Amino acid sequence: MGRKPIDSEPTRWAPLALLLMGLLSCTVVYMFASTVLRTTNESLEMVGGHGGDDEGLERESGECCRGMENLELWGAAVKWGSEFKFNSSEECCRACKAMCTGNDGPCLSDTWVFCGNRDACGSQFGECWLKKQKDTLAPERQDAGNKVSWTSGLIFGKGEGIVGLETEYGTLHIKVNTHVPGRFAYAYNPAPFNISHNLFPDCAPYSVAFILELLNVRHCAGCQFYRAEGRGQIWDSQGNHLKDASFGPPFALIQGTLEAQGTTFQKIPIEVCPDIRRGSVAWIGSGPEFFISLANHKEWQKSYTVFGSVLPEDMQIAEKIAHLPTTPDVWNNINVSVLEKPVPLRIRRIKKDTA
Repeated sequence: MGRKPIDSEPTRWAPLALLLMGLLSCTVVYMFASTVLRTTNESLEMVGGHGGDDEGLERESGECCRGMENLELWGAAVKWGSEFKFNSSEECCRACKAMCTGNDGPCLSDTWVFCGNRDACGSQFGECWLKKQKDTLAPERQDAGNKVSWTSGLIFGKGEGIVGLETEYGTLHIKVNTHVPGRFAYAYNPAPFNISHNLFPDCAPYSVAFILELLNVRHCAGCQFYRAEGRGQIWDSQGNHLKDASFGPPFALIQGTLEAQGTTFQKIPIEVCPDIRRGSVAWIGSGPEFFISLANHKEWQKSYTVFGSVLPEDMQIAEKIAHLPTTPDVWNNINVSVLEKPVPLRIRRIKKDTA
């Protein structure tokens, strides 16, 4: 039996029309959300740092195993690469980590060197050399540059790789595990406190290398904190976001720069970007601007290279700086708080027995 053309046609096309209307609505919502998020992220690059590159950001710090390409680190051999081969640098790195599982003291091996370019390495392809440094904060370098076919990385054990960010309000200690962020101080440090950071050399090796270079800069002139914003009524004392509160301003951070006057700064590639948590130390973009977060910022969606972490018991110093006198300013249409008097920083080594 035939259908009524008038009744049946609308019935047949109704689902398609509804589908098209739904797709159009989703498109409009997506475009709006993308615009808002893009604007927010652009502002955050001024506020607290925005990486903008998703390559290689797939793992949380602590799970990754990375090194620096075109670099051959030296040191006493623990495992001979001619007899110890793998298919990837990650496997070589993990083999080095496996020799650093103790809870006390240094690692049996703290350096790995891998040759992964089949054409350039020739018969040395796949060699994984595990080595031991005399000084983990000043690793021996055999060679570096585009002609070097080796990839190298560092691993730090308990009590090793401690650097300090010294200020007049105390010393922020940073412990290097894969990266080595530093500690800064100023000449007139009256009563030092200790702020310890866990660093991630296996996740941010280029960041660690930069911090190690800063250890050779005697005064780090120009290094300073220049922006400070507390948690306000947005986050609790543990850094948890309060229900129905905004996400700033204030943005719960202290921000500064690690660019020393008289030195040429090379941009640091975007490395692993875990969620920003209370105590995270991260670059803004490719540095040298950085910040220490006073709260958990999941809304920033893994946008920043995290190269260190302040120990919870040491956050009192960062909080103290965050409550210093500030003046309001506007950066890229975002309200910020700038310190009336910047807080100078200096990076220095920290002895093991002070960690």
